[in-house]
Amino acid sequence: MVYSRTLHPDETHTVFNSLSTLSLTTVLNSISVPTMGESSMGGALVPTVKSEHFTDSAAETAPFDDEPDKDMTCPICMQIIRDAFLTACGHSFCHVCISTHLRIKSDCPCCASSLTPASIFPNFLLDKLLKNALDSRMAKNASPFELLSRELNKGCEISIKELDGLLSLLEEKRRKMELQEAEKSMDIMLSFLHCLRRQKLQELNELEADLRYIEEDITAVERHRLELCSWEQERSAKLRMLVPGDQHGNGIACSTQYVQDWMSSFNLQNKRADVNGQSSSKLLQLKDAYGRSEMQCVTTPGALSLARKRRVHSQFNDLQECYLQKRRNWNRQEEDTNAMDIEGYNPGLEDFQSVFASFTQYSRLRVIAELSHGDLFHSANIVSSIEFDRDEELFATAGVSRCIKVFEFSSLVNEPTDIHCPIVEISSRSKLSCLSWNMYTKNHIASSDYEGIVTVWDVNTRQSMMEYEEHEKRAWSVDFSCTDPSMLVSGSDDCKVKIWCTKQEVSVLNIDMKANICSVKYNPGSSFFVAVGSADHHIHYYDLRNISQPLHLFRGHRKAVSYVKFLSNNELASASTDSTLRLWDVKENLPLCMYRGHMNEKNFVGLAVNNEYIACGSETNELFVYHKAISKPMTWHRFGSSDLGDNDDDPGPYFISAVCWKKDSPMILTANSQGTIKVLVLAA
Repeated sequence: MVYSRTLHPDETHTVFNSLSTLSLTTVLNSISVPTMGESSMGGALVPTVKSEHFTDSAAETAPFDDEPDKDMTCPICMQIIRDAFLTACGHSFCHVCISTHLRIKSDCPCCASSLTPASIFPNFLLDKLLKNALDSRMAKNASPFELLSRELNKGCEISIKELDGLLSLLEEKRRKMELQEAEKSMDIMLSFLHCLRRQKLQELNELEADLRYIEEDITAVERHRLELCSWEQERSAKLRMLVPGDQHGNGIACSTQYVQDWMSSFNLQNKRADVNGQSSSKLLQLKDAYGRSEMQCVTTPGALSLARKRRVHSQFNDLQECYLQKRRNWNRQEEDTNAMDIEGYNPGLEDFQSVFASFTQYSRLRVIAELSHGDLFHSANIVSSIEFDRDEELFATAGVSRCIKVFEFSSLVNEPTDIHCPIVEISSRSKLSCLSWNMYTKNHIASSDYEGIVTVWDVNTRQSMMEYEEHEKRAWSVDFSCTDPSMLVSGSDDCKVKIWCTKQEVSVLNIDMKANICSVKYNPGSSFFVAVGSADHHIHYYDLRNISQPLHLFRGHRKAVSYVKFLSNNELASASTDSTLRLWDVKENLPLCMYRGHMNEKNFVGLAVNNEYIACGSETNELFVYHKAISKPMTWHRFGSSDLGDNDDDPGPYFISAVCWKKDSPMILTANSQGTIKVLVLAA
């Protein structure tokens, strides 16, 4: 609302006089350059010049927002009086407020005396006082720019000489601000350059240290290589002396023929041993040794070396990072302990050499056996779990077919037949989700099912020994303790982890969590520590002696954690439906590595671990194998492209559903959602 009346000339003169005490020089000098704290960009702030056309509310209430004087407020609206009118009884109101009141009632709002519209009059003196007070407060609170802009916009008279002086002051102020701004910009840039130099010098020092490590290791490896060559030459000379031959190298040929004849006799002895019924685990070790020996005979050393070099170059960046990390860590440890290298061969290099050898040792997965888990009476053939027994002579499978099937591993590998019958079948009331063999009592196996029941079975009698029915929803995982054969743990969709003892019928401990439990696993070195994979994207690591809160909480996965498996007492692998695997140090509470390459967004695709390798399934119907020190897959195999004649490259709607690694062996048991089970072996 714009003022409804015109200011009297005397009032304008008074307002101008109230501001005339402020010289233009004082106004200009009071303009300050903002500091770094005043502007997030570090530059000068652009002041806002307010318009001269103020509304009544903005002009009159803004300066009095802190504490308006009660003598200046209207008794009706309780705001600063606008267009003051005085009543016959001596009270002042806003013109709008008192006029509205008198249209309804004919009395004074303050003293209730009789009052009519004809007995109210404009209060020019109060208006003038209010205007002076308003201008005084606005002059006190306004910025110098606002004061200057207001005076110039009011059309105050100023001579050309004064205007020139004003422009000179403005120009001087502008140059001063530009210099200050330039100086601050230079300070900021100088600080940035100093920081950049420190960072690059640090990188240079690290690079020089890395180059020094590499040169030392090159010298050590070359010396070790020469020692090996010298030892090989001495060995060849002794072999030529033992095996007759001429001077043209026939002795070496004869020695090679001698080794091949020895291998043939070795094969014959093993076949006889198989007939005589020796242990299947020993036979498998011998067969695996034959396979590698035959592969070395067929493939030339030059071709193997070239293939290994290709694998190294394909994973060069990851191998480089692994080498530098191990070399730096060992160097820091040596500096702390003042340890010296033995014969110039750094322990970090030895550690990396172990990784390098195990990574380049294998390049593919070869199928050595296959069976169909399908059942004529069950259309669904998904194998949810596959596990070896204590001695790894038997393996058990379970899934949606509501049946536990136990097979003999040696017969599957050694008998070339398409149909392999289980030696034991145990029927269950519900679909099964997980199996776990007891590592002490060979014939005991535990299962979890879709009704939440955890059952301990006797494989020999095919009968259940214990049934635990405390879970309220589907139980996804169960695991026997490796150190205490009477203890087992289970996890369920009811968000509970339960610890059971085969010596009693109720749970020993109960851990309530906030999300569904997908996987549970005992630490192989202790019955007190349990890892829990949850739908809340985290791995909870509990000490069962204090379950009030997790000992560690491992964060990093973006979706539900479907599997947790221990590589060792301190190394834990986890799989998630975010298509990643992760490796954790449960002792130091640290992430070690993340693995990508397979696809897993909604299904349980299996996870298996060995000392150096991690195997997992994929929703592309493929099995992927990772080395634990390298983030990319080492090799993979697609179901349907086996070595047994099936060359179908289309994965179809199937996915890998269960994986199990034969301990201390390159053999892997793998099952998919079609019910096909394969025995795969890592090969060069």
